[in-house]
Amino acid sequence: MMTLEKFEEACEIVGKVTIQTRLMFSQYFSEQSGNKIYLKPENMQKTGAFKIRGAYYKISTLTEEERGKGLITASAGNHAQGVAYAAKEYGCKAVICMPTTTPLIKVNRTKAYGAEVVLHGNDYDEACAHAYELSKEHGYTFIHPFDDLDVATGQGTISMEIFKELPLVDYILVPIGGGGLAAGVATLAKQLNPKIKVIGVEPEGANCMEQSVAKGEVICLEHSNTIADGTAVRQPGKDIFPYIQKNIDQIISVPDDELIVAFLDMVENHKMIVENSGLLSVAALKHLKVKNKKVVCILSGGNMDIITMSSVVQHGLIQRDRIFSVSVLLPDKPGELVNVASIIAGQQGNVIRLDHNQFVSTNRNAAVELKITMEAFGTEHKERIIRELENHGYRPKLIRANI
Repeated sequence: MMTLEKFEEACEIVGKVTIQTRLMFSQYFSEQSGNKIYLKPENMQKTGAFKIRGAYYKISTLTEEERGKGLITASAGNHAQGVAYAAKEYGCKAVICMPTTTPLIKVNRTKAYGAEVVLHGNDYDEACAHAYELSKEHGYTFIHPFDDLDVATGQGTISMEIFKELPLVDYILVPIGGGGLAAGVATLAKQLNPKIKVIGVEPEGANCMEQSVAKGEVICLEHSNTIADGTAVRQPGKDIFPYIQKNIDQIISVPDDELIVAFLDMVENHKMIVENSGLLSVAALKHLKVKNKKVVCILSGGNMDIITMSSVVQHGLIQRDRIFSVSVLLPDKPGELVNVASIIAGQQGNVIRLDHNQFVSTNRNAAVELKITMEAFGTEHKERIIRELENHGYRPKLIRANI
């Protein structure tokens, strides 16, 4: 059972290895949402995510014999690092099964803590099934990443820290993958203040908990499809599910496009790298139908590889019309290309890519195609550049940005 006494014990034990991630007031998100928004930056936690809390507390409850057998788990990355770090602290062997799609930074950091990494399957669920097979074959002690009450209790220590800093908090927004973090945070939060509202947030492409709660029983999705790899879970935990049903007030699902925008907001306004799963709580703010409330968004992790980061930034700039592409047809004669470039420069547009296709028509004198990718300050600036091209007789057509 996740009792207050268990949470207090977990706080004392977990406090030996965690960093106190103090709340950060966000002026930007407060102005955007009409609430007082505080960020709980678990992306700054040791191992880069909240998972060390549950892993360390769980391992502390094991017997010497259980630890001596060696530990095994499955993880998309953050729990892997938590178990690897905790196992190293306790002097245990750790084997981690990770999906083959796991970002390289999470694989390398897990290995750096001394764990043996086995890459298997396309998502968490396939990696987990393989971990159970290895556990049975070698006698390892399995540490479940979320469907374990001790693990969830360890994760719930986040609520204790939130209440110590912000006793009158009204809402806590928490990401949901398998549900361990949400179950622990919500259960302790309700014990400390039954009136508090705890909202879970899932990616639309892996909303297994939202569908399970709606149906009243744990269901398994046929597939998951989301850039939020840390929460790409097809089936939530059965043991923690009753705690979710009892203590989570609402579940919001967020499309990937909104996570991309949230990433840019976080980088530009708070200079922090937060992985896509960790941004679920921030992305959900625009869906929150309240005003003038004290809201804490848990940023669950920050382990993001450079390639993913680059892709998210590029797509985010395109979404915000900071980068866009147009196609124009112009006569194939000297000076036309310079003329178009001058029009764009006159409006302070910055050309970053040109593709000049002379063979779009059999009559080159009539028309050649010029594809232009450029930077703008935003939607209004983009529209002004397009209008100016139209005013000079060109008929620009918006096309998919190519960067």
